[in-house]
Amino acid sequence: MRYELTKDLETGNTTIDNEHRELIKAVNQLLEACSKGQGRASMDPTIRFLNNYVEQHFSHEEQLQQQNRYPGFVPHKAFHTQYKKTLRDITSNISQTGPTVAELGKLNGHIGVLISHIRTEDKKLGAFLKQA
Repeated sequence: MRYELTKDLETGNTTIDNEHRELIKAVNQLLEACSKGQGRASMDPTIRFLNNYVEQHFSHEEQLQQQNRYPGFVPHKAFHTQYKKTLRDITSNISQTGPTVAELGKLNGHIGVLISHIRTEDKKLGAFLKQA
């Protein structure tokens, strides 16, 4: 399954939307590597990039929220914190055990959570930033 940043996922904030595109690209690269049965050595750089990029992107979003006094900052940050931890756990398991069906199912489910977050919470943030 390939993910795309479709129009319904765009927040209207160029920085956030561009970073979402990069995140989705990294997810797709990891899923492609897994589906091709590539070894851990070829998946590990993608896993590292994905985790680092999620960290960077969430940090950028949180900075924007703080700079603009976004009222939903606290729960948004809490989501980010938990999301990063779960992503690290899932990708660590993929690194250690390889891309098992169970681990890929967890990763796909977790990416679905991110897509849902973008569709609801990040779009609210984008609308707020337009008004600020």
